[in-house]
Parts: sequence; C-alpha cells; structure tokens
Amino acid sequence: MAVWLVRAGKQGQHEQWCLETSTVGSGWREIPDLTGATTREDVQRIAERFFSGSALPNYTGQLWRLRHGIAVGDLVVVPLKTTSQLAIGRVTGPYRYDASQEEVHRHTIPVEWLVTDLPRTAVGQDLLYSLGSAMTVCAINRNDAEWRIGRLVETGRDPGARVQTKSQTAAAAPAAAASGFDGDETVEEAEDLDLEQVAKDRVMALVAERFAGYEMQNLVAAILKALGYVVDVPPKGPDGGVDVVAWSGPLGLDSTRVIVQVKSGDSRVEGPTVQQLQGAITTHGADHGLLVAWGGLTSAAAQAVHSQRFAIRVWGASDLIAMIYRTYEQLPGEIQAQLPLKSVWIPVESGE
Repeated sequence: MAVWLVRAGKQGQHEQWCLETSTVGSGWREIPDLTGATTREDVQRIAERFFSGSALPNYTGQLWRLRHGIAVGDLVVVPLKTTSQLAIGRVTGPYRYDASQEEVHRHTIPVEWLVTDLPRTAVGQDLLYSLGSAMTVCAINRNDAEWRIGRLVETGRDPGARVQTKSQTAAAAPAAAASGFDGDETVEEAEDLDLEQVAKDRVMALVAERFAGYEMQNLVAAILKALGYVVDVPPKGPDGGVDVVAWSGPLGLDSTRVIVQVKSGDSRVEGPTVQQLQGAITTHGADHGLLVAWGGLTSAAAQAVHSQRFAIRVWGASDLIAMIYRTYEQLPGEIQAQLPLKSVWIPVESGE
C-alpha cells in the first residue's frame, strides 16, 4: 500500500465535486483518455503533444502515476484549499475516463473518503512539508508516511515517525516499486512546492509552539486591538467561557460587543463549547461571539455554529494566521519578537 498526494485544483475549485462524487484526479482538461496507455512511453507520447522542455518529464510522471501508479487499497490525501483541512480516502477502483463529464472531471479514480475535515494542526511539520508539493499527483513515502496517515485516520493525531531499522527500510523498497513510482518521483525530491502553503504551515507550527494556552488569548486580544477594538483579557482562572471581551468605539461603549472564546489545543472543538459561548453572549449582553478553534470543529459543533451564523464567527488555525498577516505591523513588539515574520513576493502561477 502506498500514500499519494492528489490535488483538486490549484485554487481548490474541484474539491467539492471530488468530495461529493468520491473521486480524485480532476483536471488535465487537455489530456485525452489514458486507458490505452499501458506503458510510461505511451503516456509520454500523449503528454508531448501538450507539454515540452522541462515540463514534459514532470507531467509525464504525474500522468503515469494517475494512470498506473495509484492502486486499489492505496491511501490518497487531498489538501483542501477552501477549508485548510485535509481529506483522506482509500482507493476503491482503477483509473477511469468518463467522456460524459465536463473536461476537468473526466480523469478520475474512485475512493472511499475516510475523513474529510482533518485539521492541518494535527499533522507533524515534516509530514506537512511532504504535503506541500504543488504537483497534482505525487507519492508520499518518507518519514513513515503510510503508518502515520493511517493513524491520523484512526485517531486524528499524528504520532510522528517510528524509528525505522535498515531491514524495515529495505522491505519498503519493493512495495514502493510495485506501486508504480520511483524514488525520484516523491515529493521530497521535487523542487515544485506550494511555497505559500509551506510557509503558512511553518507559521502555524511557530504559533502553536509559542502561543499555547493562555498566550493565545493574548495574541487574539492583540489582533482585535489592532483591528480597532477596545479589549479586556480576564485573569487566569475559571472564565465561564469568556477569554476575551472586545468592544468597538473610542471608549468601548459602542456596538459591536464581542465575547471571545479561545481553544488553543489540537483537539477539535465539540458542540457543548458552542453552547457555552451562546450562553456567555446572552449573560453578558453581547452582540456577537467569536470562537477561536485552533484544532477545528467537530461536525456537531460546525452544525451548531451554522445555526448561529448571524451571531457567532469561527476562526480556525488558517483564519488566525490570515489575521496575523493582516495586522502584523500593528501588533505589539513583544509579539513580533516571538513571531518574527517578513513578507515575500512570489510569482503567481496561472490557474487551471
């Protein structure tokens, strides 16, 4: 069994379709049916009609993996751009080409989704780096990826790589070859990385390390202050679901009044936490609630928030990072010292 990274559009434009139809492999609108391509040379002959130069071997390799590398029983990981979460599925059938679908949905592989809302904060930094490839299809086979992805599905936690002996490493090589990919096709050997996502993952790791627990309350309070709110952070101790209080206006007497609850752990926030925030909003006569859920929400909590969408907003880890980027220059010097960042301009590749 192998583990594969399969993207669903550079901007996540195919994600919902893939989740709803239990498939991966969208895109490649210009490529015809690969069913008859039984060798890598066959795939290359098709690819060279559309690609040339250094792009040719890159896309040939990706199409070959899509056509022959990914096998029934393998695991696929789809980084979801739209939610900053991960979807993980198990392959249930071979490659297929459906000419009845629109062009971007014709090349597909059926999967059974095992989890579709895994927070990136639950994944170790080394494994996140492996998932940072900008390629559409590539193998993930380092740092004990197969076992770790399996544990993520079962427990929602990344246990980290086990110490591997030489015999274990040697035993893994035939399995990799049987899965249809070579060592030079793994993401770790590729220079084509999604630099924006890799950088965001590194910032997330730094925030989790330096702003755990009560410190994240202070970080959220500083962000809200930078956005123009008057804020108050209650002292440590029982808080009744109130971690930060924010008011608008120069004296903090205007609407909007916001009650903020901050959950800095990796565990997904459950429904009772949303109910507690609802109660705190009523008790304190606030207008709105903000739930900072670093580890994301369970499905029950997400439904509870949806039913209160005009009263409660949620910042997941990705949202909090976006707010840090937005307000960084206005954050206190001590926070900037703990979280040293600089902006970098990079070229934007054209979308599909």
